[in-house]
Amino acid sequence: MPTSTADLALVRGALLALAFVPGRGWTMAWDAVDPAEHPNTGGPATPARLLTVESTDPVAEVARIEAEYQPRWLWWDTATARALVAGGLRVGRCWDLAAVHRLLFGGWRTDPAQIWAAAHGLDPAGQPGSGQLDLLGASGDDGGDPDHPLQTDGYLRPEWVGGGWQRAPDRWAHWARILLRTAHAQQALMVDGRLDPRPHPARILTTARSESAAELLCAELGHDGIPVERSRAEEIVASVAGPRPHNDEDAAAIRHQRDRSVLDLVPGLDTDLRSPLQVKALLARIGIEVRDTRSWRLEVFSDAHPVVPALLRWRKAERFATTYGYDWLDRQVGRDGRLRGGWTGCDGGAGRMTATAGLHSLPAELRPAVRAEPGWRFVRADLGQIEPRVLAGISRDPALIAATGEDDLYAPVAARIGVDRPTAKVAVLAAMYGQTSGAAGEALQGMEAAYPVAMRFLKNANESGRAGRSLRTYGGRLLLMYPVAESFDEQQRRAALAGRGRYARNAMVQGAAAEFFKTWAAVVRARIIPFGAQIVLCLHDELLVHVPAEHAERVGVLVTEALAEAARSWAEPGPGRVTRGAGGDTVRFVADVSVVERWSQAKA
Repeated sequence: MPTSTADLALVRGALLALAFVPGRGWTMAWDAVDPAEHPNTGGPATPARLLTVESTDPVAEVARIEAEYQPRWLWWDTATARALVAGGLRVGRCWDLAAVHRLLFGGWRTDPAQIWAAAHGLDPAGQPGSGQLDLLGASGDDGGDPDHPLQTDGYLRPEWVGGGWQRAPDRWAHWARILLRTAHAQQALMVDGRLDPRPHPARILTTARSESAAELLCAELGHDGIPVERSRAEEIVASVAGPRPHNDEDAAAIRHQRDRSVLDLVPGLDTDLRSPLQVKALLARIGIEVRDTRSWRLEVFSDAHPVVPALLRWRKAERFATTYGYDWLDRQVGRDGRLRGGWTGCDGGAGRMTATAGLHSLPAELRPAVRAEPGWRFVRADLGQIEPRVLAGISRDPALIAATGEDDLYAPVAARIGVDRPTAKVAVLAAMYGQTSGAAGEALQGMEAAYPVAMRFLKNANESGRAGRSLRTYGGRLLLMYPVAESFDEQQRRAALAGRGRYARNAMVQGAAAEFFKTWAAVVRARIIPFGAQIVLCLHDELLVHVPAEHAERVGVLVTEALAEAARSWAEPGPGRVTRGAGGDTVRFVADVSVVERWSQAKA
């Protein structure tokens, strides 16, 4: 048994469980034999090897192991990754049990007790909670050993899950073993056929690794933040929402003045502009009848009455004042000029990355304030027409795959179905989002004839969603279908079923696109490390990389090369490659890549 990190004999890239207690120490657990001899089968039967180290600076020793062995670190969730990043360490790869649990079982909420139960086939509803623990007494006596993490019924003890594992080094060791056993159980589920619907084993394993890498990236994004020129940001806010208020009274006066810019155009009408119903009533009084007051619906009436453009300007100003105003800048931009929010690798639905602090919906007007630091540049890369290209791959439609060979996929689609490009774009998007009315419905008829394989794929997903059958994305993520309320009348029920069908058909595409994006981001993250560069923003299908100016052009090339590498990794696992014809050509993915000083200088 090793007594120090100097005695380790790890296989490079081995799975290495880390029970990490910041400021106190850690225990590592790993398989006693080469895991390559037991590929994806739940791990070897031999006991795990252990090493426990008590240290006030455990990050330093973890860093040495990372440098020498580059293991795949194993932990419950990003809390450990965030602790390591805060301590100055960025590891290369990991297995994030929470991320893999969401992939296998869907949903968002996870804790070690849920992850353990699901991985070992235990009913999550049967796991004990803190209330049960209180009834059993302080020791949680179930007839077993309270100093062991498992109860006699196989569930994790609530006291351990709640932090009791941190009490002493011998408990750290037990907890590290639990981590390793859980990872092996998750890997076994990927290959033994118990998952329903059953994913392809090689593909879901690849996705599990990229999802874990995305969580690593999220820990770094939250720590690093986005460089922002604070003075420019305040200028932009002032130009839209008015000057910074000095006190509450001043803020109320500015708000009143903002309201009057609209209400003075309709004298005699006392309207709360923040109430959609009252705004709808105001518009009706001047002869504008609308189903709702969404901005895109009002824009067509901009020439009908001066109040409409004034209302649209008011909405932009109100959004800045309440969501992206001075308070937001004060809360979210640190003294170092970095805009920060919390990041997660999965939204709990189709699997897209999410962020707090409004980072995923920053107004375009604020982009000029996102500026690289002196001596640095941004490499901005935006995937082109990602969802249609992903649809081509996951449906294996040879005609649609052929269309991805062009930089503009909609051009060959337009030629094939005999419409102009704008109509072709509407048709493709309508197919993925389930729109069937108007011009989109007419164009869809052409899609049915020209791309029958892709349309059949979408139709099957729609039918599964309507029937309430859960699906799995191309990469293996479980898409849970939500229930329809029994209290609905027939009309409500039909609408709910149609909505569930639309969700299913889109989530199959959007989920696969999210998996591809995270695979690409993970490859970029790994390739740019030698150049001191960092990904600072993941915005839907767009990456923003902060890089020293002297390396900017080279990193731009690497980002493009990483796209081809990600495409190979994403497409190859599984029964047969996504191909067109005998030549074996795969779906072509494209990205617009530019080197800029400000985010706003990149092509929109």
